[in-house]
Amino acid sequence: MSIKWFPGHMVSARKKAAETMENIDLVIEVLDARLPEASCNPMIKELRVHRQRPCLKILNKADLADPAITQAWLNFYNRQKDVKAVALSCKKPGDVAKVPGLCEALAPHRGTNLKPLRMMIMGIPNVGKSTLMNALLNRRVAAVGDEPAVTKNQQRLELNSRMSLVDTPGLMWPRIEHDSDGYMLAASHAIGRNAVIDEEVAAFLGDLLLARYPALLTARYGCAVEGLDGVGVIEAVAKKRGFRLKGGDPDLEKAALILLKDYRTGALGRISLESPETRAAMIKVHTPANAKGKEPEKEPESDLSSSTPQP
Repeated sequence: MSIKWFPGHMVSARKKAAETMENIDLVIEVLDARLPEASCNPMIKELRVHRQRPCLKILNKADLADPAITQAWLNFYNRQKDVKAVALSCKKPGDVAKVPGLCEALAPHRGTNLKPLRMMIMGIPNVGKSTLMNALLNRRVAAVGDEPAVTKNQQRLELNSRMSLVDTPGLMWPRIEHDSDGYMLAASHAIGRNAVIDEEVAAFLGDLLLARYPALLTARYGCAVEGLDGVGVIEAVAKKRGFRLKGGDPDLEKAALILLKDYRTGALGRISLESPETRAAMIKVHTPANAKGKEPEKEPESDLSSSTPQP
């Protein structure tokens, strides 16, 4: 299944973001720490690089991600030009309090009463942009919801006399190049349910968990995982939880939703769906080395030891 989700309002949101980029100093890009590159909109990089704007990459929901893999991603991003990466939870005031200082360090020529630092919060839907905005301002100014694409319009607010913030709608891109990215985004609830089949997404997640975090499945659902595939995981969840349809067949849809919910809320444990190493391997498979006139995409470097579970 190829996943595509690009609601109509995102066309105008992208155009407005490009216009606003001209009048800001720094981009705060919010990513999902469990899938940083899959949740990184290539259009955002295109816009900020065109305007030569530095970027603070916030790996949000770090409390739900595998800490060793998160550190590898921080090392990867912090080697990039004009980029500073930090892992935190936008729901923790102490974490969010670090953000203004990090922004000032990236744009030291701004941040005075005469020249306020103008920041723009960007990212795909449902990664925590509005939660970050509310936490920075210490009041509710942006709608927050569990469904993607809650925010549909830009708003500009003053953080203090030296800093201003622009909150933007979540931006997807028209074509998700890699199917696995679409599944990871859907599993993490960055894509609307109308664009996916929950059982297929849960089966993808089940296969990934079997390969990398099988012990977490056993601990959560009390089932042996040897010999199972992704669909088998859903069936095992249905059996253990007693989810049955009329006639006695397992209710796979209900079990799939439980598996997805347990991953999204952290009930399964701290899980990362990709690492720099697995990202590099995926890109290598999908980038023909002999493509005419095109060099293979540079592979991310891994900072993980061989003992770490690898997405």
